[in-house]
Amino acid sequence: MIPSLRPKFELLTPELIQKIMKEAMNILEKQGVFVENTEVMNLFRESGMKVKESERRVFITPQLVQECLSQAPSVIKLYDRSQQLEFKVGEDEIHFDPGSAAVHLLDHKIQQQRKPWTEDLIRFSRLTDCLEHLHFQSTGLISSDVPETVADSYRLFISLQFSSKPIITGTFLVRGFQPMYEMLKVIRGNQKSLKEKPLAVFDACPSPPLNWSHLTSQSLIDCARAGIPSELISMGMTGATSPVTLVGTLVQHVAENLSGLVISQLAEKGAPVIFGGSPSSFDMRKGTTPMGAIETMMIDSAYSQIGKYLHLPTHAYMGLSDAKINDSQSGMESGVGAVLAALSGINVISGPGMMNFESCQSLEKLVIDNEICGMMYRLLEGISQREEPLAEHLFEDFKPDTHFLSMLHTRNWYRKEHIFPKIVDRDTYGDWGRKGKKSMAERAHQEVERILQENPPALPDKDVVKELKKIMLFEFKKEGLSELPEIKY
Repeated sequence: MIPSLRPKFELLTPELIQKIMKEAMNILEKQGVFVENTEVMNLFRESGMKVKESERRVFITPQLVQECLSQAPSVIKLYDRSQQLEFKVGEDEIHFDPGSAAVHLLDHKIQQQRKPWTEDLIRFSRLTDCLEHLHFQSTGLISSDVPETVADSYRLFISLQFSSKPIITGTFLVRGFQPMYEMLKVIRGNQKSLKEKPLAVFDACPSPPLNWSHLTSQSLIDCARAGIPSELISMGMTGATSPVTLVGTLVQHVAENLSGLVISQLAEKGAPVIFGGSPSSFDMRKGTTPMGAIETMMIDSAYSQIGKYLHLPTHAYMGLSDAKINDSQSGMESGVGAVLAALSGINVISGPGMMNFESCQSLEKLVIDNEICGMMYRLLEGISQREEPLAEHLFEDFKPDTHFLSMLHTRNWYRKEHIFPKIVDRDTYGDWGRKGKKSMAERAHQEVERILQENPPALPDKDVVKELKKIMLFEFKKEGLSELPEIKY
C-alpha cells in the first residue's frame, strides 16, 4: 500500500532560515536583551555572559544559545486530569485550544460584547471540555467579579474543576504563580507527579523589542524549576514594535524567543520550552493589530518553520478573527488561519473562539471553530489508498445504469472517508427554510445550549475541590474578601 502524503506548507528556504538565525544570534551577542529580573541577571553573569548592570542589559553568545538548544526537549508530553490521556507536543502533531485571555465575551442574545463573570468562565470551561477537536483547555476568559490581583489564579481555579483537559494558562502577577502551582499539585497529588505528567503550560511574553520584564522572567524561572512547560510568546508588531518587513520581524522574534529559552535552561537544564508567539501585522491606518491579516499568518507559519528547524515544539495564535460578531469575516479569517496553521504543522494552535484582536471570546464561535478544527484533522490525514486495486474492480460489468449507492464498497468506506460536521448547513434550500432559515451563528448557539444541558461537568473528587477552594480562598483573604463568588455545581 502507498502511504498517504501529509500536506505541508512552508514559506522559508533553508538559506533564508540560516540568515535569520545568524542575524538573531548577532543581535543577542552584540546588542543584547534587556532583563528587569535580578535573579535572571545573576544567572547570566554566572554563566559567563557580559552584563551591563546600569542598563540591565545582557549579551548572549551563540555558544550559550546552542548549548541551551541542545538541552531543551524536542517533544513535550501533556496529560489530562485523569493522567490517562497523553498528548504529544512536537514534530508535526497539532493540537487546538481556545485563545486567551479575553476580557470580553460576545453575548449572543444581545449581540454585544460584555465583561465575563464567574458563570461565563464555567460555561466556557464546560463547553471546551466537550468539544472533541479542541485537545486543550485554556484559561480563556478573565472574570470581572473578582479582584484583578487574583484573576490569573481564579481562572485556573475554575478550569481545573470544570475541565479535564490540559490547560494553556499564565500569570498576570509574580505572586500569581504560587497559588496556581499549588492547585496543579493538588490535582496531581504531589510535585513529582506534576513534573512527570504536566497538566498545564504557562505563557511567557517578552516585551518587544528585546525586553524581558520582571514578571515574565520570573515565570520562566518558576516554571523551569517546577517542570511546567513555558510557551514563549514573542509579540512584535510590524513597523511599531518590530521591523516593518516580515523577515525583519522574524529576526526579532527568533532573538526574543531564543533569549527566553536560554533563561529557562539557565534556571533548570532540560526545562520544557515551546517556541511560540503572537506577533501581528500593524495596521497603521487604524492603529490596530489584525490577527486575521494574511501577513500575521505568514509570520506565524514562518517562525514555526524556524522552530521546527531548531527541533523545538511550536505554538501560534491562529484560527481566530478580528470580527466583532460571528459573520463572514469571522469565518474567512478563522478558516484561512486554521488551514495554514495545520499545514504548517504547528503543535499548539491557540485561537478558536477568539475575535476582536484577541480581546473577546464567543461560545458560539468556539463551536463553529471546533468544526473547522475537525476539518483540519481530516485534511492532514490526506488521501489514503484504502485497498488494492484502487477502484478498477468496481467497474467490472459496468453498465449505463450502474450506481455506487447500493455497493458494499460504499457502505464499508463512506464514514471512513468523510466527516460530518454538526452545524454546517448541508440541507436543500427547501429544508433549510422549513427549519427556520437559521444562520450558522444561530445554529451554533443552539448547539452551545444543547451541549451544556446534556453534559453535566465531570468534577474532581470532593476532597480535591475542597483543597482548591482552600487555596483560592487564602488568596481572596489577602484582598480583604471572606468568601469566593458563588459557584453552582
